[in-house]
Amino acid sequence: MNNNFKILSSISLFLLFCFSANGQTELSTSKTGFTLQEALQIARVNNPVLKTEFSNIGIAQSELISAKLRSNPNLSNETLQLLQPSEFANDTRWINGYNREVTWQLSAPFQIAGQRKNKIDIANKSIDLEISNYAEVERNLFSEVAEKWLEIWIAQKQIDIIEIAKKNIDSLVLTNQIRYKNQVITQTDLFRTELLAKQYALQYKSAQQELINLLKEFQLVLGINETANIDINDNFIFDNPPTLDNLLNQSLQERSDVIAAKSMIDVSNSNIKLQKSLAYPQPEIGVLWNPQNKVQYFGISAAIDLPFFSRNQGEIKKSFIIKEQAENHLYTVQNFLKTEIETAYDSYQLQQQNIENYEAVLIQSNIILENVKYAYLKSGTTIIDYLEAQRSWLETQQQYYDALFQYRQSYVQLLSATGLINQLAQ
Repeated sequence: MNNNFKILSSISLFLLFCFSANGQTELSTSKTGFTLQEALQIARVNNPVLKTEFSNIGIAQSELISAKLRSNPNLSNETLQLLQPSEFANDTRWINGYNREVTWQLSAPFQIAGQRKNKIDIANKSIDLEISNYAEVERNLFSEVAEKWLEIWIAQKQIDIIEIAKKNIDSLVLTNQIRYKNQVITQTDLFRTELLAKQYALQYKSAQQELINLLKEFQLVLGINETANIDINDNFIFDNPPTLDNLLNQSLQERSDVIAAKSMIDVSNSNIKLQKSLAYPQPEIGVLWNPQNKVQYFGISAAIDLPFFSRNQGEIKKSFIIKEQAENHLYTVQNFLKTEIETAYDSYQLQQQNIENYEAVLIQSNIILENVKYAYLKSGTTIIDYLEAQRSWLETQQQYYDALFQYRQSYVQLLSATGLINQLAQ
C-alpha cells in the first residue's frame, strides 16, 4: 500500500467523522425507515466502536512522526574547582579562573546500519496494518447491523401476518356472536372462536414488544440518539452472486482480515530488519571546549558501546517468531475464509430454492382458507375445520417469512464472508 493511498484513506475516514452530524440528519429525515444500505452508512459514521478503532490509525501515524525524528544533540558541562587555598595561584581567590577547570561537550548519537530507515519503514507498515484492522472491524460491525436490520424486518412481517389473522378471526367472532344469538351455532363454537382471537391478541402484543426491543438494539448499534426504524420494502438482493470460484479468489485478495494478516507479515519483515540493525551500537560523536586554569583546549569526543554481551539477540529471535506467527495466522485465516464462503454460498443456494418452493404452498394455503371460510359461513363445514384452516394459514405464512428471512440472512452472510458488505456501505 503506497503513501498516497494511505493519505487518501486517512482523509476519507477523517471526513466521515467530521461530518457525522450532518450525515446523520440527512439520512434520518429522508424517510420513515432506513434501507439496509442507509443503515450501514449511518453505522459507519456514528457507531462508537468504529470511532474508538479509528483512533488507532492516528496513533500509528504519530509513530511515523516519531520514527522520522533524528536524535537530539546532548550538551553537558563538567566543572572542577580547586579546594585547597594553599594550591591557589598567586594573588587569587577560589572564584578565580586559574583555580578552576571547566569542560563543555556537545555531542549527538548517530543511527547507523539503516536504523532510522527501518524505523520509518515499520511505522509505514504499521499504518497499513491499522487501516486493514479498521476495515475488518467495519466488516464485523456491518454484519451485526445487517443482522439487526433483518431481525426487525422479520419481526415486522410477523406482526403484519398476525394482524391479518387477528382481523380475520375478530371478524368471525362478531359474526358468530350474531349467529349464536340467532341460535345458528352452539356456545362451544363461539367460545372456540373467541379463544383463538384471544390467542392471536396475546401473540400480537408479544410480537410488538419484541419489535420495540429490537428497535432499541438497532438504534444502539447504529450509534444514534433518535428512534430508528427500517424500510420494510427494501429489497437489497439485487443480482445473483458470482460463481463460487470467483468469490473465493476475490476474497483471498481483498477481504479485510486477509489484507490485515498480510500486512502483519510485512510489519514482521520490517521488524526483523530493524532489530538486526539495532544490533549495531550507536556511536556518539561530539566536540568539547575545555578551559583549564584559563588555558583553552578544544577537542573531539567519540563514544560507542562495545557489543561484548548484548547484541539485541533476544529481540532478533523474537522478531523471527513473530513473523512465523503472522504467517501461520494468514494460513489459518485463508483456510477459515474458504470454509466460511463455501458454507455461506451453499446455504444461499439452498435458501433460494426453498423460497421458490414455498411460493406455491403459500398460494394453496390462501385458497384453502378462503374455501373453508366460505363453506363454514354456508354451514357446509364445522368451526373446527375453519379454525384449523386459519391456524394452518398462519403457520404457512410464518414459515414462508421465516424461509424468506433465512434466504436474506444467507445472502447477508455471503456478503460478510466475501467482504462485499463493506462495498454496500459505500
